[in-house]
Amino acid sequence: MSINNNVLIKIRDMKDSLTPVERMVADYILENTEEIPHLSIKALAQASKTSDASVLRFCKTMGYSGYRNFIVSISASLGSREDDQKAQYTDIQPGDDLSTIISNISLNNCQSIEDTLSVIDRKEIAKAVEALRSSKRIAFFGIGASGLVCMDGEQKFSRINKMCHSYTDGHSQLTAATLLEEQDVAIFVSNSGETVEILDALDIAQRNKTKCIAITKYTKSELSEKADIVLSISTPELTIRSGAMGSRIAMLTIIDILFAGVASAEYERIKVYLKKTHNILLKKHRH
Repeated sequence: MSINNNVLIKIRDMKDSLTPVERMVADYILENTEEIPHLSIKALAQASKTSDASVLRFCKTMGYSGYRNFIVSISASLGSREDDQKAQYTDIQPGDDLSTIISNISLNNCQSIEDTLSVIDRKEIAKAVEALRSSKRIAFFGIGASGLVCMDGEQKFSRINKMCHSYTDGHSQLTAATLLEEQDVAIFVSNSGETVEILDALDIAQRNKTKCIAITKYTKSELSEKADIVLSISTPELTIRSGAMGSRIAMLTIIDILFAGVASAEYERIKVYLKKTHNILLKKHRH
């Protein structure tokens, strides 16, 4: 996807957290996307059985100052969608042959990264990198597949001599959150943004005045509302069969971006650690 601010993806991801009237506007736009650029605000209001004020409110909720800017964005999204030949996410089907599975999984993972690129806020990334650079230590919090993302974060930041640890079960998360301090950074990883254990740990961390970063899907959730910095991911709504594959890939990409951001900004200071850790692993493999 050539455009990095795809409004159609944002609407798809935000739909469930909109007001009922705003959702009527969203549904109409998603079902009749091609005709939207040709509609006036009044025509869209009539077609979606809402009002001019509701359409305008919807545009503002989606982050646009007015209807005109919103329409320009829709047109750009349509253009980029054609470039993509409308690549679709495909769920796992019973009896798929291996060549189908190989191409579908690869496409889905690529698409998750592309869609995440559309919703991510670069200012929030910059804030997160800054917070991580000045942190005394980093704590990662995540359950299940999100816990694997945390472990990846710990492995990466350890290489540049950052004090960090991943906490992947409810009990250790509560203990770790209780011991966090103001100079620390806590990263909370949850696709839904509603994982109870994560929200409990977040509340404790915030009571300790710790800077809290969320990696979560692009929608309104308790985690995205409460965190100091929100790094959004976008993945398709697929069924249980495919589990958390798309969201895991998107979250790992965010971890990579944060690590590269910190390592690049502090390269002169950390290159010695990168070299040492690289050499020791190389030596280990040779023996």
